Amino acid sequence: MGDGGQCHRVRECPPTPVDGGSRVRSARLAVLLAAVTVLPLTAVPAHADPPKGPVFENGEAQPVFDPADVVRDNVWVTAPVDSDRDGKLDEVHVEVVRPRATQNGLKVPVVYQASPYYAGGNDVANHNVDVELYVPGQPKPAAGPRVPVSSVGPAPITWRYEQYFTARGFAVVYGESLGSGQSSGCPTTGGRNETIGAKSVVDWLNGRAPARDAGGTAATAGWTTGNTAMMGVSYNGTLPNAVASTGVDGLKTIVPIAAISSWYDYYREDGAVVAPGGFQGEDADVLAEYVYTRTDREICKPVIAELLAEQDRVTGDYSEFWDERNYLNDVGKVKASVLAVHGLNDWNVTTSQVANWYHELRARGVEHKIWWHQSGHADPYTLRRDEWLSTLNKWFSHYLYGLDNGIEKAPKSTIQREDKSWVDEADWPAPGTANATVHPWPGGGSKGKLDVRHGLPGRPNVERLADDATKTVEQLVDLSSSGNRLAYSTVAARQPVRLSGAATVDARLSFDRPAANVTGVLVDRAPDGKATVITRGWTDPQNRKDPARTEPIEPGKSYRISFDLQPDDYLLAAGHKLEFVLLSSDHDFTLRPKPGAGVAMDLTKTSVTLPVVGGKGALLAAF
Repeated sequence: MGDGGQCHRVRECPPTPVDGGSRVRSARLAVLLAAVTVLPLTAVPAHADPPKGPVFENGEAQPVFDPADVVRDNVWVTAPVDSDRDGKLDEVHVEVVRPRATQNGLKVPVVYQASPYYAGGNDVANHNVDVELYVPGQPKPAAGPRVPVSSVGPAPITWRYEQYFTARGFAVVYGESLGSGQSSGCPTTGGRNETIGAKSVVDWLNGRAPARDAGGTAATAGWTTGNTAMMGVSYNGTLPNAVASTGVDGLKTIVPIAAISSWYDYYREDGAVVAPGGFQGEDADVLAEYVYTRTDREICKPVIAELLAEQDRVTGDYSEFWDERNYLNDVGKVKASVLAVHGLNDWNVTTSQVANWYHELRARGVEHKIWWHQSGHADPYTLRRDEWLSTLNKWFSHYLYGLDNGIEKAPKSTIQREDKSWVDEADWPAPGTANATVHPWPGGGSKGKLDVRHGLPGRPNVERLADDATKTVEQLVDLSSSGNRLAYSTVAARQPVRLSGAATVDARLSFDRPAANVTGVLVDRAPDGKATVITRGWTDPQNRKDPARTEPIEPGKSYRISFDLQPDDYLLAAGHKLEFVLLSSDHDFTLRPKPGAGVAMDLTKTSVTLPVVGGKGALLAAF
């Protein structure tokens, strides 16, 4: 995954006690660890009297509060939903960490992290992916044995950012997602109840929702201004997207890192059943079962059984189940500003999640900024700590304290390039990006030409491959010839070519069986022959017209199959070649039927459209 040894699952690794930077791993869950190391702090100045309020210099809140001198409260916030169906409203367990000065009348804003991982995770089993594909009108394929995955134990609730924020005059609030830890309710992997549960904490902070302490006494949040930010990595970053999509008052900004905007695009892709990178066979029911850590081990079983039935691993179609978990539907309600962060090499939560969210936010005038980095499923703190903390500090100082520091006028895009340098740009995709089309020419069994000017003229020219899911994409692109993929290459680039956005494959395909996977890949071929996968994408040709509708394939009949590859921002160096590779099943992401299904591609009616900075002119100048 290229994430520097970090965890890499949408399930955030549960926090562990501080141990000088250790990381928790799980063979089943490997998500970026969000709460491990206590952040080193700038020394807190000595004061004759405790500070009466925050101090700002150069647009940033300064560490004037003692991070060890805090008040810790535990409360249970009532959420207006009964997801465990016990006749009582669900409760969200919340832990508050606030500067002690709030005991003396200081009111502070809140940085809030909601998570289903604070209490660890259960032993679960992933679905078997070595199965045959669904054919309409025929019996459902056998599911096969499930694959067991180990658990991760609970740990004290903490966060690497806690001391940083409390020292600077922010409270930190942790909320356990419904069905996890000391919260009631049931986990539903992004369902409406989880959004309501996380939102209820923002409502409580603004005096709109009731809460109690451990003894049952009403608990209020009179110590806060109500101005709230949500922030987190992976699932902990997805919940901010969900809550922001409700338009809740008091949520001033969110910082979703490696976060999901549509759960369908996490476990499905254009009708195909896919998996997050490295977690073949995981699905919505598996994740819910993993984070179901509340004391009552029976009450949520019927709810999770419904997830299993409704998620539909057979057709892969978009449905009401997935529509409920699509926050893009309600992006028009978002009032909070958004500082989004994502890895260009994140194959767990793929780049389409942030690209689609960011595009929709910008189109609706939401204040926005994006950080792209070259790692995988990672927190930028581990990559560019000082600059990241400065940006984050200014962002929260502006949106939570109202400080006029100009952060909202800064360049909207910050990107780490392949050489690890960082650049700021006006926005993303890069200004000047325009579509440019390339065309495959004969020879794909070994290496055909990828022409940047003209499509292949004349009568249909068909090339064929046979599916073999036992071979990985990386293995197939490195073969000098193969009957299991079709590959096409440009000449070596005379100057660098930058791609910024999503490429689209538009192919004329036929199949010798009524079901098949289709995978497209872009590859960077270095002068020494080394191949680097730039991006890839998948589709189910049965969903060629609509991800929500499966339509039969007639063997031998040709169909127009169009699909996007995952968005990227990639610089192809001078001297390198750009390759397009078509195959059927992707060993690491799609279902894996037995080898043999045939796919035929008509080169005269196939092309790939690239998002090139400088458009067609830049592409022609390079090749």
